[in-house]
Formats: sequence, C-alpha cells, structure tokens
Amino acid sequence: MERLVLYKGFEKDKVFWGVMGMVFQVKQKDDDGNIDWIGGEARWRESFCNCVHELVERSVDHGFEGNLWQAYLTFLLVSHENAYSKACERRGAVAGSVNELARSDFSFFLELFRFDFGEMARILGVPHLGVVMDYQGDGGSGGTFSHRIRDSICELSVRLGKAEDAEGFQREITEFYREFGVGDIGLHKAFRVERKGKRVRIVPISKIAHVHLDDLVGYEDAKRKLVENTEAFVKGRQANNCLLFGDAGTGKSTSIKAIINQYYGQGLRMIELYKHQFKALNDVIAQVKNRNYRFIIYMDDLSFEEFEIEYKYLKAVMEGGLERKPDNVLIYATSNRRHLVREKFSDKQETDDELHTRDTVQEKLSLASRFGASIYFGAPDKKEYEAIVRGLAKRNGIRMDEDALLLAAERWELGHGGRSGRTAQQFVNDLLGKEQA
Repeated sequence: MERLVLYKGFEKDKVFWGVMGMVFQVKQKDDDGNIDWIGGEARWRESFCNCVHELVERSVDHGFEGNLWQAYLTFLLVSHENAYSKACERRGAVAGSVNELARSDFSFFLELFRFDFGEMARILGVPHLGVVMDYQGDGGSGGTFSHRIRDSICELSVRLGKAEDAEGFQREITEFYREFGVGDIGLHKAFRVERKGKRVRIVPISKIAHVHLDDLVGYEDAKRKLVENTEAFVKGRQANNCLLFGDAGTGKSTSIKAIINQYYGQGLRMIELYKHQFKALNDVIAQVKNRNYRFIIYMDDLSFEEFEIEYKYLKAVMEGGLERKPDNVLIYATSNRRHLVREKFSDKQETDDELHTRDTVQEKLSLASRFGASIYFGAPDKKEYEAIVRGLAKRNGIRMDEDALLLAAERWELGHGGRSGRTAQQFVNDLLGKEQA
C-alpha cells in the first residue's frame, strides 16, 4: 500500500485492512509452499472469520450480491474523492500526469480484485465461508443507495473483475465517475448538515420519500412555476431562489421532495438545512461550489420571531456578501408566512423608542425579497378539496359511492383542521386502514 499515491486512506477501513493482512500472510510462503502463520494459524482463522462477518454485514447494508469482496472494493473506489476521480466526474477521461498516477494505483487494486477468498477459506479449514465469492441476497436493496446506484456498483464490480490489465480497469471506473459521479455527493441525492466541533459535514440521507409531482393533486399553476424555475437551474440557465408559502398542509414540502426525485438523474442534489445551522452556510457552499452538480439548499417551515436574528446570515449569503453565491447553488424554502419574519402593527407606527419605523419594516421584508420566485399554495375551496379527495381515492383503488365518499371527507375535515391536501390524504389513509383491517 505504500506505493499508492491518489487512493490513500483505505487503511482506516476495518474490512480492507483485515483482508490486506490475509493477503500478506498468503504471500509469506516458504520454498515448500507452506505459510508461516505469524502468531498461529488459529489466530488468523479467527481474523478471517471476523473479516467475512464485517464484509457480509456491510454488503447487506448496501444490498450487494455476487462476489462481495469485489463489490466492496468497487464501493471503496467509487466513494473515494481525489484529484483524479473528481476530474473524471467533471470531464470524463483526463490526460496528463494525474492519469498516469491513477493507473499505477489501479494496478494495485487489480491485484486485490484477484484475491481468492475461496482459496483462503479452504486453506484455513472453513470452506463454507467461500460463499462470499457468489453471495445470494435476500432480495432487499439495503437502503443505503437507490436501486439504480446499487445495481450500477454491482455491475461495475463484475466488469472490473474481468479487466485484463490496469488500463482496462481504469477505463471502466473512469466511465463510472463520468456517468454517476464520485463520493457521497455523487452517489446520493439528499443530505443533511452536521457540525462536529469546528468541522461542518454534509451527510447523506439514505431514505427520502419517493413522491412525485403527479402525486400532488391540484396546484397545477404552482407546480408549473416550480418546475420551470428548477429546469432552468438544472440546465445551467438563470434561475431564482424560490419561496413556497401559504397555508399548512397544502403540499409545499411534498413539492420540494418531488423535485429532487424528478431531477436527481440530471445532476440535481439537495441539502437540508435548519435555521439554527445558518452560520454553517458558507462552509456548506464551500464544499459544493466546485462540484459538477446543481445543489438546492432546502429550508423547511422557515419563519422567524422578532428576537431571532439568524435570518441575517441567510440574507448575506443570498445577496449582500462580498463573495457571490455560486451558480450551482440555489436556496428553496417553504413557509406559512409570506414575509418570513414576524410583523406587528406597531412596526408601522411611530413610537417613542423607534425613530425610523420604515427602516424596521424594510429590514423585516428584505429577506423575503431575496427570493426571486415566490409561489403560493393556498387552502383549497370546497370544490378543489373534493377534487383532491376523488383523485386520491381513485389512485388508491378505493371503491366507494362518490356522494358517500365526499360526505365522509367533509365530516373528516371538520374535525381535522379544515380543508387541505394533507387532510385529504389523512382521510384516504384512514379509509385504507379500515379496508385492510
């Protein structure tokens, strides 16, 4: 491993390091082909079983099948962000010295791909552990990646295992970087922000709701405006920061989730941020501004009381700071408030302790004005609410007399917060639960 230049840091991985120890042991054969088991064969047998345990556990978490060792190595390679992998993510195959350095590293990994777990299992007298060479899963996807990414990693591992030389190995993984990207940002669609000490990390969200815009019944004009703005952004045209505001339960958050599902395949990524994390905004943007993706920083249920001043950090990032916000970053927010910061009638009245009331009003309106696209989601009237109920009932296969359905829906909304898309969905969920009982 000392000869690795670009692909460093794998010694921190328990599975990788354990197998490297096994590889080293196998290579320490005497002239008669006997292995000198340093510390005793029983110790290495236990170590091998522990490696297989970790390998299976992690592979199941990721949904890998087939040759688990090769699939896991492939996972490490497609997760490793370095000068070569990030350059291939942006441009595909690259030339120059970094290309030669990568090829040298890949020749090392090609050797590891050829390590035979089955042979090691037989040598140590635990032949049943050779099953990791052709592991059959239980049909689950693992939950770490989408089916598309999981399958692509497994397919890549097969091609890498068949590579005849380092050049062919490099060609396969370079194409993967170009098509799918590298690291967490390349392989996941949504993220949250964590701070540990002074370090700000962008952490993948492995499971998000698989909703689509068509799942939201009604609000066609609002959805059209959201799609138009997002498509312009994804295609590299000018687009605006976007505020979805209006009544509770009308589909604002659902629309945002649907957007990332719809445009993920076109290079869109989403980072969820809460208002107590606004001081980390610049750190977050610094980590993504040079990546070959488009990022929406998503703020759900955004609003501020008078005493909360975090919105000033957001204002500076959106417009006003010396450093211009990168072209590959937009901010999308949802709120029940149009102007985001709480206002009072006294803000517009001259008082003894406020000399410039107009300045106070402008200060509170200035954040909302930085969202170039403001999209309203209002509570439906009776006719719209009934249309939503009919649409959801039809989609979920509920067979019920329409008059009875709408009467029950009206009774439901009276006791559950009034008419909204959320209320309609909860009503339909209640019907489905009773049908399945």
